[in-house]
Amino acid sequence: MIEKAVLVGVCLNKKNYAEKEASIAELVRLAETAKVKVCTKLIQNREKIDPKYFAGKGFLQKIKMILQNIESDLLIFDNDLTPSQVRNIERDFKLKAIDRTELILNIFHQHAKTKEAKLQVRLAELQYQLPRLKKLWSHLDREKGTAGNVGTARGMGEKQIEIDKRLVRREIEKVKKELEKIDKQTATQRKQRKRFKKVCLVGYTNAGKSTLFNSLTNSDVLVEDKLFATLDSTAAEIKFDKGRKLILSDTIGFISHLPHHLVASFRATLQDVIDADLLLHIVDSADENQRFQIKEVKKVLKEIGIEAIPQIMVNNKSDLIDFPKKVAKNQIFISAAKKINLENLKKLIDENLHQAEEIEFFFDYSQQHLVNKLHKLAKVRQENYRNDGIEIKAIVNQEDLRYFESNKKK
Repeated sequence: MIEKAVLVGVCLNKKNYAEKEASIAELVRLAETAKVKVCTKLIQNREKIDPKYFAGKGFLQKIKMILQNIESDLLIFDNDLTPSQVRNIERDFKLKAIDRTELILNIFHQHAKTKEAKLQVRLAELQYQLPRLKKLWSHLDREKGTAGNVGTARGMGEKQIEIDKRLVRREIEKVKKELEKIDKQTATQRKQRKRFKKVCLVGYTNAGKSTLFNSLTNSDVLVEDKLFATLDSTAAEIKFDKGRKLILSDTIGFISHLPHHLVASFRATLQDVIDADLLLHIVDSADENQRFQIKEVKKVLKEIGIEAIPQIMVNNKSDLIDFPKKVAKNQIFISAAKKINLENLKKLIDENLHQAEEIEFFFDYSQQHLVNKLHKLAKVRQENYRNDGIEIKAIVNQEDLRYFESNKKK
């Protein structure tokens, strides 16, 4: 049976109302991905958070009436709730309250297919639960004055919390060790790919990263109109002119308010991003919230410490908009689905990865093997055969220049 829910957001600054609306719109997609039917969504403007219920008491009373009419009791908050706020809402309004993070964890749990993804989700769940164990067993302390329990129940709730915390911490360490083992295995694979330049796709979830990955690599990575359809990193090879190759990686999509511990537990999956020589920041150019989404992706990149890696802004789905007359440097408009402008994207990637310059060389006839190598690696512009050797003018990438350093004309 599909669950029905009311979505709730609290806006503390009217200037940020549009952003809150965008965040709630995304929460709708998250709920749908988790197979929850959204009956309505409400935003309350407040000056400060209600410490007891997060939202106002009257506002929640109104929501209770709506839920009764749709025969449901599920309330999903766009913001993170404290354990006490969840308990208060459930106790005083008889409503089931979950927050954005819990909903995301639920989706991750559904979509985890590989052993690594399942362990990463488990780690995120444990880290989410740990601070929420507080007061879980407080009912034991309230029983300490009852007959036959004097002395024996004193502080039992507090003791049980410590036992539970210890068990959770132990489980966290166990999961981390298992993830470290997997990371060592994948590190070997990364070393084998080290001789190639690495490009990684990043972007808001559903911006079209997997579609672009498939179009550039002729792969068949899962493409679904769902948030977090896949949680695993995928890599494939792309060939350029002159036999040059690069490794292209597609990884997990980002969303706003991506929980910190979720980013931390998926650090191994994000290793492809961390190791990249170039990032392709994929943007849904037809989405009215694209500016907000760009800002949120940059926030996550900063959180994992890679905002300094060179980037190309790839505006996808450009067939759905009016093409702009002016395009900034390292920005391109494409359609991954319709394969529009992909060759120009490849040229732009090549230019960013391979800094080249035009150089004049001179080779003795005994160095024909080097001449052949230059033809393979560089773009030869001019070739002149003299009595004493061969003069060649060619555009050479900096990383290939080492083979011909001694042949450069003075």
